[in-house]
Amino acid sequence: MERIGAIIKKYRTAKKLTQEQLGKQMFVSKQAVSKWENDAAIPDLETLRRICTVLEIPSDVILQRVTTDLCVATAGNQTVQKEQGNMKKQTQIEAWRDYKFGMFIHYGIYSLIGRINEWVMFHEPIDIDDYAEESKKFTAERFDANYYADLAKRAGMKYMVLTTRHHDGFCLFDSKHSHRDFTVMNTPAQRDLVREYTDACRAAGLGVGLYYSPMDWRFEGYFFPLMYRKSASAMREQCHKQVRELMENYGKIDVLWYDGGEDGWFAHGINLNKWEPSRANTEVNYKQHPPIPEFWGEYELDAMVRERQPQIVINNRLGMQRCGDYVTPERVVGGFNIKEPWETCDTLSETWGWTPNRKILPLEKIVRLLIDVITGGGNLLLNISPRGDGSLDPAHEARLLEMGEWTSKYADAIYGTRGGPFKNAKGVGGFTCKDNRIFCFIEEKERTQLRIPLLDAKVQKVRCLSGEEILSTHVSDGILTVTLTSGAANGIASVTEITLDRDVATHYADFDHAAFDAWN
Repeated sequence: MERIGAIIKKYRTAKKLTQEQLGKQMFVSKQAVSKWENDAAIPDLETLRRICTVLEIPSDVILQRVTTDLCVATAGNQTVQKEQGNMKKQTQIEAWRDYKFGMFIHYGIYSLIGRINEWVMFHEPIDIDDYAEESKKFTAERFDANYYADLAKRAGMKYMVLTTRHHDGFCLFDSKHSHRDFTVMNTPAQRDLVREYTDACRAAGLGVGLYYSPMDWRFEGYFFPLMYRKSASAMREQCHKQVRELMENYGKIDVLWYDGGEDGWFAHGINLNKWEPSRANTEVNYKQHPPIPEFWGEYELDAMVRERQPQIVINNRLGMQRCGDYVTPERVVGGFNIKEPWETCDTLSETWGWTPNRKILPLEKIVRLLIDVITGGGNLLLNISPRGDGSLDPAHEARLLEMGEWTSKYADAIYGTRGGPFKNAKGVGGFTCKDNRIFCFIEEKERTQLRIPLLDAKVQKVRCLSGEEILSTHVSDGILTVTLTSGAANGIASVTEITLDRDVATHYADFDHAAFDAWN
């Protein structure tokens, strides 16, 4: 039986296509096609379906080989390489999980415009040439990276992520590969803000994170890649070259934060079926079935990044989301998950990019958001929105400093901890743990008791860190019950520390979280 590579080569040759020509139609490199044909790499199922379409291969001819070939590959080098990679990633991801709380910064031309949000170019919409004209007003005269790094530290944040380039294509760094040279260096600012930012982060002892959006609204090929192949290929090339610049030119990078790079975010031209209700049900779910799988070259890009930044941690918003180290629920708190790394991103204001007269989150809501996230096993990345000149609204600064007062008081219960070992309840309370200590956060003011199963562990000490008095502690049937004088005495949350006679993570490693509900 012919192998997949031989089948691809036979049908490509029959259509009189070179490897390079097939690669262009598949939006991959000539080298990728060569690897397929030599069985050095096996395309995934979505890519194989597209190969069948492009080369007019009957699906049963090639797909019958898939199961066998994929099993062989999985048993061989791919599995070994994946296991080795996972071992290398483990240390870095654990250090990232220790951060717990970070600062997100959205800043760009949209901050200067100040209408709608950071998607103003798309939503109004604004002509790409008119949008580019706005860059002539971009001075960034009050953007002070050292100020933002210091503010992050004072707020209790341990890492930062800055938008180096959003979906509008405007770069805050000195890119040599920007379409139409749309960079900060060609504005009145004439400063590499990413350079200033990375230097400031390191000087402040913070983790350095870079946001990058592979997609770019200025390319027709983003919307209609099959109609505008050269445009789509140019956008992909821009992405790879700019990510390489960021990985090579700015020192050690701790976090790479992709956005809009999933294959399902691609080819979003107008679907004319929407104008005919009877045909609307023919629409395809792009997230599950992207029109051009493997467009961004997820594995290729990931390998390039990790070769240049071996210690980096990367989110999962690229390609088919197979290479990322953690997941990123947006503006929602992830579910209780202490096995896999995750991060909730949310914004202090109502929008990610600056727009005036927007409400900001009250302190109580931010604190409880952080509690719900860390007791569920995640990190919280909280966004701020500098104004067009680079300055921050004083109310935003004041709120972050209030947050810093709270985080500094309970630092031991926040940083370097892990969620659990017992399931949390959003808006009610939850637990973190570290070494031989369990920290219990109670958000409900009327709740005065907390309960945990000891599983034969002995309690060495119980103390309340938030000011409430402990009325009693007792153990019955292996359950420790602690009764406080009141719930959240400080108006936000009570925090109680329980010290056991053994390491918590080890002791509860096999604990069934569904078997015990601490909140009912």
